[in-house]
Amino acid sequence: MLITDLARQNLIHPPRWLPTNTQYLGYAGSASYGVSSDTSDMDCFGFAIPPKEVVFPYSVGGEIVGFSTPSERFRVWTEHHIKTVDNQKEYDFSVYNIVDFFKLCMDNNPNMLDVLFLPRRCILHSTHIGEHVRDNRKLFLHKGSFHKLRGYAYSQLSKIENKTNSSNPKRAADIKKYGFDTKFSYHVIRLALQSEQILAEHDLDIERNSDILKSVRRGEWTLEQIKDWFANKEKSLETLYANSTLQHKPDEEKIKHLLLECLEAHYGSLQAAVIRVPQIDQVLNDLAAIIDRYGAKS
Repeated sequence: MLITDLARQNLIHPPRWLPTNTQYLGYAGSASYGVSSDTSDMDCFGFAIPPKEVVFPYSVGGEIVGFSTPSERFRVWTEHHIKTVDNQKEYDFSVYNIVDFFKLCMDNNPNMLDVLFLPRRCILHSTHIGEHVRDNRKLFLHKGSFHKLRGYAYSQLSKIENKTNSSNPKRAADIKKYGFDTKFSYHVIRLALQSEQILAEHDLDIERNSDILKSVRRGEWTLEQIKDWFANKEKSLETLYANSTLQHKPDEEKIKHLLLECLEAHYGSLQAAVIRVPQIDQVLNDLAAIIDRYGAKS
């Protein structure tokens, strides 16, 4: 596995448990959209399951609410600009705690949606737990994605207008040649088309539109064409949003059940870590009996 190999070479320094507990890892960004070049960085995203005491500190780790100082909670491990020994590739890593990954996916964070719907060719590592999440990834899609993706598209348009230079030599050359950064411009198109897919098909194929994205990336569209295209597409998306039968918000109970299935598959029984409803009822009954007993004495 890539993380293990790079850690052995002392090129990256993840938490000691992370390489063996990573359940899903793939490369996202331009490579997954089908528009990357030989010089593109490899943006690697995924999720891991931390040790049980990290996920359930109060039930497993011996911490007491209101008394113990909570342990620092692992959310994400990141390392950037990691070059291989032969300098052939440069990697950026973001590996999330599975709990945080699920939350971001439920929120339809555009970057996490891409990771969840990566093409098979982009997956570097996936355990049976990773595959279980992929098999159920449509659970996370909801109409809120329209607002999130449109917001990201607006931010890319703003960057096109305001960013007149770049520290990246290739992007600086594009700005000089075309008058704007074509990377920002292809993201505007991509985000709108992804929103259309989600609302219409309740699914997402992030490499479907690679031909049109490549043409924008090559500077074959003027800035005015991009703005006009987006304005027209936004109107059609608003109509599609109104008529879409996609759920308005994620089914939290189903997603929580999926998360517990993943944790149980990794840890084994969660009996000691998760208080289930019958147990809660028993605890409440015991408390009520104690209160009644002391009330009778007084």
